[in-house]
Parts: sequence; C-alpha cells; structure tokens
Amino acid sequence: MKLSLLAITALSLNAAAEEPKAAPQPVRTILERHDQSGVAGKEVVIGTATLPAGSSIGFHTHPGDEAGYVLKGPLILKVQGQPDRTLKTGESFFNPRGAVHSVVAGPGAEAMAVSSWIIDKGQPLGTPVPAAP
Repeated sequence: MKLSLLAITALSLNAAAEEPKAAPQPVRTILERHDQSGVAGKEVVIGTATLPAGSSIGFHTHPGDEAGYVLKGPLILKVQGQPDRTLKTGESFFNPRGAVHSVVAGPGAEAMAVSSWIIDKGQPLGTPVPAAP
C-alpha cells in the first residue's frame, strides 16, 4: 500500500513538472477615463501596457486616436502596411483611428508603455483584428 501511494505521488509530481507553462501575458491597466470637455460623444482614456519578455498584444484597432510613450523598451510597434518600428525607452508613437497595429516586447526584456486615447464614448477601447497573411 505504501509503495503504491509513493508511486502515485511520484507520478503526480512528475506529471505536474511536465505540464507546459503558460506563455507570459501582457497586462493592460486603465488609469483614468473622462468625458472630453466641450466635445460631445468623446472620452479620453489613459492607460499602461506591460509586456513580459516574449509577449505581445495581437493586432487590433481603436475607435479613435492613440498617442503613446515607451516607459521601458525596447517595444516593437507593428502597423499593417508599414515597416516594424523598434522603439526605445523615451520614444513616442501615434496610431490614428482605425490603424491595425500590434506591439511586441523586445527580445529578452520586459517592455512598458503609457498611452492616451481619444475615442468614441461607449465603444470598446480596442477591437481585435486577425493578422494579415
């Protein structure tokens, strides 16, 4: 009985050790959200994205303009129809309404950016878009 219990425990520990680890996931944090003064139907959103090494935020669009600043780089900005841009700490970027884009943490390093969006009120901040072939 003791041998069987020991064998089951060893198999369970071995199986747990062999389970694939989940890929690191980006963390998005909305810091503030406000109605835009004097402009009906618009809101201003401020937020951060932290991307662990090897992670990415898939292609998506926004229902308005995005202006961002890289707090910790490198961060690779991919915009469909344009060459990739590698952004270093302290560099900024702009994505106009509807631009299909993605961000990727640079090789071997965590990346972080802060962005402000002016978007249509009541719309989701981002809408996923399948990557182009």
